[in-house]
Amino acid sequence: MTVSDTGTWELSTGLGAIEGMTDAQAIGASLADPEVFAVLFDRHFDAIHRYAQRRVGRDLADEIAAETFTRAFDRRRRYDTAREDARPWLLGIAANLLRRHWRTEKRRLDAYARSTVRPGGTLTEPVAADLAAALKALPRREREALLLLAWADLSYDQIALALDVRIGTVRSRISRARTRLRGPDLDSYQPREAPDNG
Repeated sequence: MTVSDTGTWELSTGLGAIEGMTDAQAIGASLADPEVFAVLFDRHFDAIHRYAQRRVGRDLADEIAAETFTRAFDRRRRYDTAREDARPWLLGIAANLLRRHWRTEKRRLDAYARSTVRPGGTLTEPVAADLAAALKALPRREREALLLLAWADLSYDQIALALDVRIGTVRSRISRARTRLRGPDLDSYQPREAPDNG
């Protein structure tokens, strides 16, 4: 960040320096200048909100995303600056906050199961309903790991960071979740022929 001889902020130079920062550098710089933390918000808010919205809906996603960044700001001194990308850390905070909203998530999965079209997907009604019911039935730890993989697009390493567990634990949870999701109902499902409306 650059201040001119007259003490005014040199916007173009300062913004260029901020944009070139890694998340870890921005967090470190925010300790001296808290406004720099806004870089993380700008970079990652949409991903955090999208993940929360898929799990608990738009209204609660706003709250979860805002609270995620509030908590991250409060905890930024403890951030491991060896990790350049803060997205897994932020998604871990969001996942912890989402645990308080299990009832809402459960209702949302029930609604997915009852609906004919799953948002963002192309599954037929019976498969979508079975999948939503299977996700709902997964143990919380397995469901969290699987949804961070599928809906937040994190790698296994990033999921381990987000959940503060070893990578072997992530592999195990996702493997168990996939095994449960491949249960007899979903494996034996044969799609119905589409009606010929021609």
